[in-house]
Amino acid sequence: MGDKAPARLVLVDQDMEVETLLPFAGGCAAVYSARAPDRDGANEDGALVAAFDASSGVLAVADGLGGRPAGENASELTLQRLADAVTRTGGPSRSAVLDGIERANEAVMALGIGAATTLSVAEIARDRLRPYQVGDSAILVVGQRGVVKLQTLSHSPVGYALESGLLDEKDALHHEQRHLISNMVGAADMRIDVGSTIRLAPRDTVLLATDGLLDNLSQAEMIDRICTGPLSEAARRLASVCAHRMRTPSNGHPSKPDDLTFILYRPTA
Repeated sequence: MGDKAPARLVLVDQDMEVETLLPFAGGCAAVYSARAPDRDGANEDGALVAAFDASSGVLAVADGLGGRPAGENASELTLQRLADAVTRTGGPSRSAVLDGIERANEAVMALGIGAATTLSVAEIARDRLRPYQVGDSAILVVGQRGVVKLQTLSHSPVGYALESGLLDEKDALHHEQRHLISNMVGAADMRIDVGSTIRLAPRDTVLLATDGLLDNLSQAEMIDRICTGPLSEAARRLASVCAHRMRTPSNGHPSKPDDLTFILYRPTA
């Protein structure tokens, strides 16, 4: 089993060997983050798990933009501002999360160095989840039998083309402009996509992930690895296949070395 952890956790610039497990919102969360293979610099991804009582909390992942300065600082600052805003109100709510994202955007812009990050947030209260999205990190919710209950939209030219049917998933995974995004924390024109609340059933699986996972596995491959078995095993399957995909290009599969961060969460009955 992965390392024990407190109920509130912000992870940035990690290179983990195994997942971290902790109780969260009446269930369990598994967090994993590792830098890109053969990278000497910082892991610019970050993750937040903040549980506020036995049935509510906030999950988030952030991916500091490569090619811009201080990506790890942008992701850490964003997650800290989000956690602070939600903590001030005593628990997760739509207004608190939106306030946290706005404060994060102001703080990253105030760095004055062009830093930026993506952000995906899942606000969970009892058996309800509301998603928030900035950029191309993503949230996926699937039932025990693999039925997709939620898939957020990537804020990118390729993501919009996929959503509109101009590209299929295979073409999107291999597209030369997949790395480009059109929305980010740290921009004056940042926008926040707020999704409708969905109901979580016992044993549903929630996945939040940066593009280190999304650029290397198809949706079907992710679903196949997260729906069955204990959460720790699901996390290790994801991390293992993604690391192999990054290090060992094979015909027909994408191979895009990048920082990798994901959170898995399951409520229990």
